[in-house]
Amino acid sequence: MANITKSAVIFFFQILLRLSLLLAVSMAENKLIEGVGILGEKDSKLECATAYGVRGGDNCTSVAETFSLSPGIFADINPNVDCNDLLLGQWLCVQ
Repeated sequence: MANITKSAVIFFFQILLRLSLLLAVSMAENKLIEGVGILGEKDSKLECATAYGVRGGDNCTSVAETFSLSPGIFADINPNVDCNDLLLGQWLCVQ
């Protein structure tokens, strides 16, 4: 009977250890998600101070050059823009 009780205690501590590990991993992942964002974006609150409506003949490069933005900065402030498919009147962040 003592062996069964000892086995039950060992089993209980193994379960407790595994649950603790899962909790620790879950908390660590939550911190990573909070710091990076859902899609891997930095968790900074970007706000668009100035927007520009796409006109005929515009492309991402020409708009970025018009507002003296590097291609990298333009992409950072317009993360969901498909530069291969700009639509007339589409709003782009330029500041």
